[in-house]
Amino acid sequence: MSEESGASILERTRSEFREIVERNHLLGARVSVLAKPLTPEEAIGTPGRRDFPIVIGKERVVESSVLGAKGHAFTDSPREFAGTLEGVLNLELTSNQNRAIYVATLNAVLSHLGLVTGTVHCRDEDPEHCAAAIAQLVLDRHGRVEVGLIGFNPAIAERLVEAFGAEHVRISDLNGDNVGGRRFGVEIWDASDRTEELIDASDMLVITGTSLVNDTFDRIWRRVQARGKHYLIYGVTAAGVSELVGFERICPRARNV
Repeated sequence: MSEESGASILERTRSEFREIVERNHLLGARVSVLAKPLTPEEAIGTPGRRDFPIVIGKERVVESSVLGAKGHAFTDSPREFAGTLEGVLNLELTSNQNRAIYVATLNAVLSHLGLVTGTVHCRDEDPEHCAAAIAQLVLDRHGRVEVGLIGFNPAIAERLVEAFGAEHVRISDLNGDNVGGRRFGVEIWDASDRTEELIDASDMLVITGTSLVNDTFDRIWRRVQARGKHYLIYGVTAAGVSELVGFERICPRARNV
């Protein structure tokens, strides 16, 4: 992908997304796109633990359905949308609501075309298995390093602490209910003003794909690149963007529908 100076990551994907849609003769077709906020049970089932952000009501999953394929995106500002792919491509990506619809629809379209897998959130006990796989991959690949988790996911946080020790894990989050508290022996930093500090202090970053929707990813990415840090982006939200931009994403239990 060519890099447009000053353009956000999402804006840089838009032209390529449009080319893909036009190449597959989908732009002019009356394609129905429905994005709806899912309940926790619809999105994630009934996991044993009840402290995931979606379960306690801090986030919702927006589901976009395109030609029978589905794509998910996490957001704290869900809204419904019904229209065409052209309508989605013309959305102003200046709000969490519009970014969630765009990202979820990008995921659904690329899934429909077989260009990406794992665009639908895992369910029930799968998040626990996912967290264990992420921690193990980081350990196998990098050894016992300093790890930064950007975006508090309780299962991933717990597994990282088990693998690396609380003194070697740093966590940042935007949810004020989490900031300043301690989970698994780690203080949760305020992501709005301490994420750069977290990146600088870590050898390896595990970054939530939700940052693409809440408009924090670009700032994170610039710092990761400037400091030459290793990283993984986790979650279904980042599926399509990662494919188009070439980011390394991990989401071992995500589903395809």
